[in-house]
Amino acid sequence: MALNERLSALLRDLRALHLELRRDVHAKFKRINPSYEDIFDWKERGEFWVGRGKNVTIYNSTTVVGDVEIGQNTWVGPFCSLDGSGGLSIGENCSVSAGCQIVTHDTVKWAVSGGREPYEYAPIKIGNCCFIGSQAVVTRGVTIGSHCVVGAGAVVTSDIPDYAIVGGVPGRVIGRVNVHDDQTVTLEYFGVG
Repeated sequence: MALNERLSALLRDLRALHLELRRDVHAKFKRINPSYEDIFDWKERGEFWVGRGKNVTIYNSTTVVGDVEIGQNTWVGPFCSLDGSGGLSIGENCSVSAGCQIVTHDTVKWAVSGGREPYEYAPIKIGNCCFIGSQAVVTRGVTIGSHCVVGAGAVVTSDIPDYAIVGGVPGRVIGRVNVHDDQTVTLEYFGVG
């Protein structure tokens, strides 16, 4: 079925807007986003979720569900899932990289029991000044201390102390974050030179 004249005009305008926004974003940031990321403001989403003045970024491709608290100056990248159905707290000055899955519930027992067992829920707490690497997964009931680094692709299934570097599947402490008096940071990996 052919579009009527009004819808055809809207489609032309939408395509023109898309091209102009893509050119603008590419010129400013040397990047090409999914179209909806160019249309909607990431900071506005953060303001909607946590309130004005908190400087929180939440990309439009990220899903936020349930009881999710996010501290000021925190950045949540594209294609993440923040599941607060069991309660989720992310501290201040954190960076949650692209594709992270932070999930406060699971359906393991429900699935393998043929639906007889209930879903299981437990809160997740992430401290201040943490970096969660791309594609990392944090499972229900985990607490991550402050000043931690979770490596890309890590699966965090148990609590992590402050100043830890975590990597692997399942995640384990592989190093230490050192914050010096002059506020510089070094990452010390265990068993490496």
